[in-house]
Amino acid sequence: MKLFIGAFLFLMCGGLSSYAQSTPATQWRITQPSWTELHEKQFGEFVSRLGEAVERRECGKVDTCLQSTANPYYTSDPRGLKYFADCADLPYYLRGYFAWKNGLPFSVISEVKPNLSPGEDPKNVKDVRYSPLGNYVTKRYDVFVKKGVFKNTYPNALEVLNDVVPGLTFSASFRMMGNLDQELFSDFYPVKINRTAIRPGTVIYDPNGHVAVIYKVADDGRIFYIDAHPDNSLTMGMFTPKFVRSNPAQGAGFKNFRPLALIEAKLDSSGSYAGGKIIAATNSQLSQYGVEQFYGTQPDPMGSWSKGKFTVQGQQTNFYDYVRLSLMQGEVHIDPLNDMAQLTDDICVSLKDRVDAVEAARTSGIYLKPHPARLPLNIYGTDGEWEAYATPSRDARLKVAFIDLLAQTKSNIERYKKRDPALRYNGGNLAADLFSIYAQKAQACQFSYTTTNGLTVKMNLEAARQRLFAMSFDPYHCIENRWGARIEQEIAACTDDQNKRAWYEQEKWLRYQPERRYDVRMDLSLEELTGPLPGVGLETPPDIDIVGYLKSQR
Repeated sequence: MKLFIGAFLFLMCGGLSSYAQSTPATQWRITQPSWTELHEKQFGEFVSRLGEAVERRECGKVDTCLQSTANPYYTSDPRGLKYFADCADLPYYLRGYFAWKNGLPFSVISEVKPNLSPGEDPKNVKDVRYSPLGNYVTKRYDVFVKKGVFKNTYPNALEVLNDVVPGLTFSASFRMMGNLDQELFSDFYPVKINRTAIRPGTVIYDPNGHVAVIYKVADDGRIFYIDAHPDNSLTMGMFTPKFVRSNPAQGAGFKNFRPLALIEAKLDSSGSYAGGKIIAATNSQLSQYGVEQFYGTQPDPMGSWSKGKFTVQGQQTNFYDYVRLSLMQGEVHIDPLNDMAQLTDDICVSLKDRVDAVEAARTSGIYLKPHPARLPLNIYGTDGEWEAYATPSRDARLKVAFIDLLAQTKSNIERYKKRDPALRYNGGNLAADLFSIYAQKAQACQFSYTTTNGLTVKMNLEAARQRLFAMSFDPYHCIENRWGARIEQEIAACTDDQNKRAWYEQEKWLRYQPERRYDVRMDLSLEELTGPLPGVGLETPPDIDIVGYLKSQR
């Protein structure tokens, strides 16, 4: 999420002098000049081990995971490695770390510029993380051994992982389709929707500014990922509509790293390749390159990406079902009871992760500060205290997850009523059985938060659903309002003054909106925040009443 601030020039002009004296333990030696399918498989296994550790809650941060037995390379790490990555850094950090440990070449985009409409002023694009037409590469940073007259210069792995990766990589690096073959190549290419292409190590890019790395594809076609956050925490989740589709130029969806090769290099006396240049595989060389995720299996004849159709075995479906059914092992089928269990489990994980995010605001004391006179320019894409402690994007994904839960449930019940042969259910009352699973899962999903005065409030998933649109994303609000407190004894601990309470009331329009919009200004004052504006807020919250719906269908 961070902004690019001239890190490329800093590095090229001799920065990072603290790493000038590298040691054999920190040297990046290239002993295998080309990434092969075996390397890709091993990289996927490396990511899988980390993801499984996060899923089992054996670790919850980039540093603790990489310094655990989940990382097979940890014991060979030299002192000084920071083990730090946010969401955009994580894919690069894991790829770079693996490349270093296996003597492979590495390269990253170091600068991008936005694609523009004909005649458009570049000043119109104020943030390349959210450029409407995506970006293109203007500079790259390559990691390879430089040949010298008397002595070769080996890259310093600590410099690359501690400073280059976090300094150069940001979500704008993912905001490109990857369909162009050119010297300044994109780091990723779009993939076909199958189990060979979508695998551990595949990246999912959400054009709303978030990036995740797949660590598991289950037999039922569900995709599980890990993602990092500004506080270095690692969380896991399941691919659902919380990852949106968008204009193909923005590059949303599934992508793999382009395999790299070091060419024209020579072996030196240490057994490392030196000199040469790094190139990437072209699209024609990539067997799993594909763009159907952008345009559909039946593209729109007029070229509209949003009107393309997705079909599986002759049956039209939406994109998200298409992905799941295409990755499913064995006969294509839908298990509505399993769907309910998995979707509620995924929501539970997000709620527990939110506990940590709000707790960080409590322990930092940010909620005790006066409320700023205006909201950020855009509440979803900003920096500073708001980025570190606010939760608008996290909360929006949570709202989308509840919306999707209701939508999937309605879809499965309609399939049941129509006797869809793809639906696997042998019971006699689908709505009642779905309600039973939801109630069981909602009750089992227990978590708690600490109030302003240090008390513990216990909640479960259903309580969170009922409070969802009352939960404040604003880091300057008291912790009780951050959790949508409705019980008098609970809200009594809130220390918010009259001004903050007014902000909480007026921000309800923004809380009602599940869509993350980066193309509108939101730097409103309290006096200006009097109701929904175009693209900013909704009059009423969307329907997430899964309980009411299922009761009506029993």
